[in-house]
Amino acid sequence: MTLRYPRLRMGAIDYHRLASDIRAWGAELGFGRVGIAGVELGEDEAHLMNWLGAGYHGEMDYMARHGTKRSRPADLAPGTLRVIAARMDYAPAGIERAWSMLADDGRAYVSRYALGRDYHKILRHRLQKLADRIGEVTGPFGYRVFTDSAPVLEKALARDAGLGWIGKHTLLLSRDAGSWFFLGEIYTDLPLPVDEPASAHCGTCTRCIDICPTQAIVAPYRLDARRCISYLTIELRGSIPVELRPLIGNRVFGCDDCQLVCPWNKFARIATEADFAPRHGLDEAQLVDLFQWSEAEFLERTAGMAIRRAGYEGWLRNIAVALGNARHAEPIVKALQSRSTHPSAIVREHVAWALAEQARRRARTFATG
Repeated sequence: MTLRYPRLRMGAIDYHRLASDIRAWGAELGFGRVGIAGVELGEDEAHLMNWLGAGYHGEMDYMARHGTKRSRPADLAPGTLRVIAARMDYAPAGIERAWSMLADDGRAYVSRYALGRDYHKILRHRLQKLADRIGEVTGPFGYRVFTDSAPVLEKALARDAGLGWIGKHTLLLSRDAGSWFFLGEIYTDLPLPVDEPASAHCGTCTRCIDICPTQAIVAPYRLDARRCISYLTIELRGSIPVELRPLIGNRVFGCDDCQLVCPWNKFARIATEADFAPRHGLDEAQLVDLFQWSEAEFLERTAGMAIRRAGYEGWLRNIAVALGNARHAEPIVKALQSRSTHPSAIVREHVAWALAEQARRRARTFATG
């Protein structure tokens, strides 16, 4: 697809001044930082190809579907010369309570990014406003806005735009903002001056690797998505591998352990965007309560939220696993039994597994007195 407008002859524009203005406008629009990157991603393309070749993407076929367009911005959007990258903080207030939520096996843990409104629309709207502001100065120019909505190597581009470095857990890290932020991009044909790429500061730290519940970070900067809880609870549509179910704990949508343990997140900034605030008490909800949602309730209460991506069947599957991992309790058993004849074979399978786990825990309790 081509860029929205044809290239212009804008020799009179002071692009250094424009770049400075773009950063200032981005701050006014609520972005934590805005930077500008070039389009050369050769090393990142090689890394992507090796990652795909190892099969680490699992069932995420879309990761390989677009070939090198993901790593060659000008192939994805012809005419692209620069990428304006932006980040927006999403950490909710009281994020330190996440540890207590993970320790309470009767509660459901939802990844902090998914507690509020789906970020895609918010970032796209703000990036469009930024593009409009640029156009007021330059006149019509070529651009496309992306918010995790196309095959874009957004972390590599954000790194090259100076927004942060890619950590050993494969997430973007910033010295002054940690990692609790979303990313978005504007591909443009404006010949803006580029920022200095961010340098890495993980050093010898391996906390993210060590804490991963399923050991999905198989080496520094290398993630096997097939073992990642975020993949298992969101992207995977079938059965969660039996050997990984006990390791999921009470995580019903995504996983934040590698971020929670990262020392750089002591500098994370609490979100100022009201739409990112937790909805429906999902930051402290009981598993049994969520398991009782009907499909209509699920659709109503997750409207405009990222949780919708799992689908109702996946939602019940994930909660069933978490209930199976909880300490034995009769209310949990009754809740699971209420779904034992669910129309979905996937749900029934995971409910049966969870009931067996609850029976095993009950037997162990009696055996030990």
